[in-house]
Amino acid sequence: MSTSVQNAGSGTAAAPGKPIGELVFALIIVSIGVLGFVAGAGIQTPPSASDIGPRAFPFAVSALLLVVGAGLVFQVLRGHRGAADEGEDVDLEARTDWLTVGKLAGFVLLHAFLIVPLGWPLAAAILFFGAAWSLGARPWWRNLVTAVVLALVLQFVFAGLLGVSLPPGFLEGFGVFGG
Repeated sequence: MSTSVQNAGSGTAAAPGKPIGELVFALIIVSIGVLGFVAGAGIQTPPSASDIGPRAFPFAVSALLLVVGAGLVFQVLRGHRGAADEGEDVDLEARTDWLTVGKLAGFVLLHAFLIVPLGWPLAAAILFFGAAWSLGARPWWRNLVTAVVLALVLQFVFAGLLGVSLPPGFLEGFGVFGG
């Protein structure tokens, strides 16, 4: 029986290979920060607004994203990288199940197209059922009941109680589900 000594100390151990993924992640964070500034600049500020207007929060979050993203880019370029995942519950040899990923992506797209014609609750129930089916949950009837109940509860909470505008679809006449 052989044992191997691995560097699992500081979290800055060099993982094998190039840091492409970590660099892409850091640059995405920087890009989101820049996008936040651009979108925040488009917010209309009424003349009656005080010193802290509606742009303050988006600008603060965008600045934080830029600082964190730039720090990540700097750290990755200096060679500080995250330790490789070595958890016992992770199969490093397992391949990506692209069929499941495709099913999930398909149900998300279907949800986006069904919201307006069917209403949010029915489109969400289809999404929840499709996600459970794609991930292999059994039995199908329990997934269907859970999806419908979850969609109705979410519609009630967000549209009925919080006043968020979600298209109610067939629930239009029921006041408790809002719209």
